[in-house]
Amino acid sequence: MADSTRQTVLFPDLFSKPVQAEFSRDRLSTYGGTVLLATRDRQLGLTAALGAVLNDPRQAAKVDHEWLDQLRQRVFSIAVGCADGNDAAKLRDDPMLKLMCARDPLRGQALASQPTLSRFENAIRRTELLRLSLRLAEIIIREQARRRRGRRPRRIIIDLDPTCDPTHGAQQLTFFNGFYGTWCYLPLVITISFDGEPRKYPVAAILRPGNAAPLLGVLPALRRLLALLRQSFPGVPLFCRADAGFAAPEFFNFLDAEGLRYAVAIGSNSKLQALAEGWMSLVRRVAKLHRQKITIHRETTYKAKRWQRPHRLAFKAEVVIEEGKAPRDNARYVVAAMPGYFGAAGLFDFYYEHSDMENTIKELKNDLDMDRTSCSRFEANQLRLLLTLTAYMLLQSLQDYSADEELQKAQMATLRERLLLIGVHVRCSARRVVLEFTRHHPWADSWLACARTLGCVPA
Repeated sequence: MADSTRQTVLFPDLFSKPVQAEFSRDRLSTYGGTVLLATRDRQLGLTAALGAVLNDPRQAAKVDHEWLDQLRQRVFSIAVGCADGNDAAKLRDDPMLKLMCARDPLRGQALASQPTLSRFENAIRRTELLRLSLRLAEIIIREQARRRRGRRPRRIIIDLDPTCDPTHGAQQLTFFNGFYGTWCYLPLVITISFDGEPRKYPVAAILRPGNAAPLLGVLPALRRLLALLRQSFPGVPLFCRADAGFAAPEFFNFLDAEGLRYAVAIGSNSKLQALAEGWMSLVRRVAKLHRQKITIHRETTYKAKRWQRPHRLAFKAEVVIEEGKAPRDNARYVVAAMPGYFGAAGLFDFYYEHSDMENTIKELKNDLDMDRTSCSRFEANQLRLLLTLTAYMLLQSLQDYSADEELQKAQMATLRERLLLIGVHVRCSARRVVLEFTRHHPWADSWLACARTLGCVPA
């Protein structure tokens, strides 16, 4: 039956016949593919494990929406591209999102409203945020250990990178950052990767004030992460990569004490320039002669005043020549503790793989709206980061289970478009819920292959 409050519209000149458009069908959803996401969530026990660490202080008799249900609602909404809490006003009756939260898709109670979700986000305390973060990292690492059972990794690489999260309101602990030229937060993202695999798995996202020092929150987070990795991957060498913002004596001392191998960029100074000047002079002459970019890699040892010991220093003497521009010096320096690994050029190649962190952070921000930190309370914004990380993990897990090589390399927005955003008609009988998709969905074979990999059987 047509909704009398919505107007029917007519396109008279679009086709040989008039085309009429109306919003008249119920039991339809745009998010048919999310059944894959819910299946993977149940297999991992992800949202159930996260909900178990929350202590709901409300009176049970007066509760309509459990915190676990609200957590699932927020995670699945972020995964399908509806990260704004205000979207709940439009989606709380969506049959597929209700099904994802274990409610009858047609007759079940509507999901939580925006004010209810807002109260939930603002009720989570700092101690619970820490437990949530630790439990999420445990599940991610446990799942990677399970997937690699029988084939021990040669190495595990930890990458750290901060990012700018501009703020536009009265959020707590937002400050002006002169480097980025805006009022912002400075979240820290930590990922792990295995051997030479290009995929990075985010295991932590830490919200920090806009004026945070580079190492704020880094060492405690790394200490917890190392304990989890050593428990799940005993004896596997651990590596760390970070940019020049982390090149502080405390960071190097921590990595040395923990026995990590590492490659960390370091900013230029007069002593480093003096070490590289002889090679830079040679490179300038050769570049000028051949009118093309020339690069030389060399290494030595270096010790700053506050360092406990000398470190291996790889440097790149390079002059870049571009048409129509003057030659440009491009000297770079990397501090390393990797005895027996790589030469100077190899150290730079290993370090430059860290740059893929930018793509991971772009996916978190652009595809899953990690930077939607618009709550006034700092802890509520930290919760949003963790919810985004949870949604990202579920999507990555679908990639791992996809038989489509193209989807395995796809960005999260592409994965969402092909596997989740599928129009569906929902029917309920006494025995089952039936999801009716269009047979013309272009990625139906990839979707079915993913479903079979997740353990679904022919009906």
